[in-house]
Amino acid sequence: MSLIFWCVNSTWVILGVVIFFPTLVTATTPPKIENSASTLQPPNSLNPNPNPLQFPTKPEEVKIQETVSISLTQALELAQRNNRDLQLAILQLQRSRSSLQESQAALFPTLGLNGNLTNNGNGFSSSSSQSSTSFSGSAQLNYNLYTSGNREATIRAAEEQLRVDEFNVETQALTIRLNATTQYYDLQQADEQVRINQSAVDNAQASLRDTQARLSAGVGTQFDVLQAQVNLANAQQQLTNAVSQQRIAHRQLATLLSLPQSVDINAADRVELAGLWQPTLEETIVRAFQSRPELQQQLAQRNIYEQQRRQALSQLGPQISLAGSYNLQDRYNDGVSVTDGYSVGLQASLNVFDGGAARARAAQSKTDIAIAETQFASQRDQIRFDVEQYYYQLRSNLDNVQTSSLALSQAQEALNIARLRFDAGVGTQTEVISAENALTTAEGNRVTAILDYNRALANLQRSVTSRASR
Repeated sequence: MSLIFWCVNSTWVILGVVIFFPTLVTATTPPKIENSASTLQPPNSLNPNPNPLQFPTKPEEVKIQETVSISLTQALELAQRNNRDLQLAILQLQRSRSSLQESQAALFPTLGLNGNLTNNGNGFSSSSSQSSTSFSGSAQLNYNLYTSGNREATIRAAEEQLRVDEFNVETQALTIRLNATTQYYDLQQADEQVRINQSAVDNAQASLRDTQARLSAGVGTQFDVLQAQVNLANAQQQLTNAVSQQRIAHRQLATLLSLPQSVDINAADRVELAGLWQPTLEETIVRAFQSRPELQQQLAQRNIYEQQRRQALSQLGPQISLAGSYNLQDRYNDGVSVTDGYSVGLQASLNVFDGGAARARAAQSKTDIAIAETQFASQRDQIRFDVEQYYYQLRSNLDNVQTSSLALSQAQEALNIARLRFDAGVGTQTEVISAENALTTAEGNRVTAILDYNRALANLQRSVTSRASR
């Protein structure tokens, strides 16, 4: 027996007493995933093939040969390590780092070298032909002294794109963590539904045996037997459907975790409340605004459009560059020493008229800035709605856990009474079947209430948690 509390405006309120209530653990942030000795690491058999281009060609290569039970913590570790979408986001981030290095190269001058070795003659038919060999070489140095802001805008745009991809990695990591958590809960629910429906089949089989025995003893009716047979058939059909959903849930989580083709997994954790949410709704909303990388990503995207606008306008300004070269030339066996020379100069250019193309590109970027600002406001409003939605779901599901736990206790007692009445001859088989169905429904409702609460809690935790804080 446990007491349920809820924090409202820093005041703890007792919601009620729950029978068969799981142990509550206070948790305001998700557990950290750490590579330490105290953390049970997933087995090596769950690591996927390192070759992304590998694919099976034989049926035995995709046949499930091993089933491993994993905890939620292990599932999160596998998701962060193996998920393909997260790996793709990390590769895109690496590409942006290289792109930034490319744009920063414009801060330095360019230096080029070339050489030429030539042999000249009068032809093979001339008896007096005499060949000569000469060598020439040159070095060129170029540096853009002034670009009307184009170079700076290009570098700044690359820096902002790097920030966008960094925030994208954070978003992907949080999303994959949330998906792994919710799909793990889906797997738990599928396992529980199989267990509940198997129990319903066992109860229906017991009832059928009792009615058949009563019919044989002359104190039952064929109608009671038919009712029991129909109830058993319905329970078996529900069990078959539950097993199918269980297998789908297994493979869905296995796909998210990028498991090997021949390995399947089971949920090792028990179904219980994942924790209590202590912050108020207002505190949760503010923390979500401060933590969600999507908002910072929108601001970085806006900055990219601003730099693109400056790049477009820079084409209307003067461009000044420094150019220098050094040349040398020598013809062998001519009695003349090597000759060399150099040149240094400034080059300037100004695009007087381009038909309005540069200003048109700047206008497009200005419109993109307005779009990014609008998307920022929309994202902000969506974040608040998500927080409010999951917060209210959390409260209602906590109430449902209390109600369903009481209903489960009452349904079990009602089934015991119905069987006693039936055995005593004062009840009917219909009452027993109804009580069995009510018990099955109560068990399913309790599992659903707990896991719905856990899903809402996971969404709230995702709303206020940034990857850097974990």
